[in-house]
Amino acid sequence: MISAEQVINRAGDEGVMPLLTLDEFFDGNDNEGCIAPNQWGYGRSALAELAERFRAIERREDVAWVRVQLHPETLEMDELAGEAVAICTTADESVCAAWIEGFEASGVIPELVDVFRDIPEVPPGATVWSIVWD
Repeated sequence: MISAEQVINRAGDEGVMPLLTLDEFFDGNDNEGCIAPNQWGYGRSALAELAERFRAIERREDVAWVRVQLHPETLEMDELAGEAVAICTTADESVCAAWIEGFEASGVIPELVDVFRDIPEVPPGATVWSIVWD
């Protein structure tokens, strides 16, 4: 797991948050409140299950990559705060929505990663969908 200090360093003087790999965000992370904290205890899957399911999504042939989008509060706190999860895929919105059933997510929204750094290449025909929780 990446530390908040490492994220701050990667954000640089401009404060542009990096997209994190699943390993950077989930490996060794046992803070259930680090992503969708308002849903934890109210139907959101446990962090380990979220990690496992996102890794399964990332292994799909129609998925180029999956990254965690951090909340800007990470720059002010001493812990990671995930805001959404970006999935780069050729699948459409309804297919992506089916992948996240049981996550207690608010939905799937297109193209919310343009304000981040360390964005992997988006292959032709692919869209980046963000899984969001409100």
